[in-house]
Amino acid sequence: MNLHFDNRLSAGYKSGSQISRVVTEGWMSSNMYCPICGAPVLKHYTANKPVADFFCEDCASDFELKSKESKTAHVGRTIADGAYRTMIERITSLRNPNLFVMTYSNWEVNNLLLIPNYFFTPAVIEKRPPLKDTARRAGWIGCNIGIGDIPDSGRIFIVKNSVPEDKGKVLDLYQRSLTLKTERMDSRGWLLDVLKCIDKIQTTSFTLNQVYAFVDVLQAKHPENNFVKDKIRQQLQYLRDKGFIEFTARGEYRKIR
Repeated sequence: MNLHFDNRLSAGYKSGSQISRVVTEGWMSSNMYCPICGAPVLKHYTANKPVADFFCEDCASDFELKSKESKTAHVGRTIADGAYRTMIERITSLRNPNLFVMTYSNWEVNNLLLIPNYFFTPAVIEKRPPLKDTARRAGWIGCNIGIGDIPDSGRIFIVKNSVPEDKGKVLDLYQRSLTLKTERMDSRGWLLDVLKCIDKIQTTSFTLNQVYAFVDVLQAKHPENNFVKDKIRQQLQYLRDKGFIEFTARGEYRKIR
């Protein structure tokens, strides 16, 4: 995998956003395999498909690419997306593609990660303020994707800190994450929110009381539920069944990497 962009693709373009688009998409077409099935190449949609940029001919998976220039080695907590309402409609109708997030600097990829489409919920989409009346699209409301709000299991690095990850590892991580897929949005929200809370616990071993410390956070995200502790225990049982944690003693758990 060659991490350098082909800057010849930028010839004839003056807009920074256009240059970014052509060189990053060109890099993907030349270097990226399918992280879902392992097919050696991804195809670029030539008809400017509204909801996706690339697709895999072998497994029919769709992918969208979001990229940004960054002088640091970190991916960051958010990345800009399009219209807020459109994004929410895509997520709730389960039509959103898988997402590639790329950061780059000096004509080179710093980070590239895959976020599978089943890790998206409305809670990770941040509404931006409407454009001012003086703007060309006055009143338009955009959004940011809260990458930092997605659990670690849904952030699969393909390139990390300018070093490509092993392809076999990427495919294995995707298959492991696939066990968390659920089509019901309410179930997805609870599962991913509890998983994110577990990620915030720094130690491999943890207790039920440590997870209960997030009750207020989870209650704020799910105000319709008055039995948050019961829901936490339910999700821990699910994560145990899926092999992400194990029970070690009464009220005690261990993360499985």
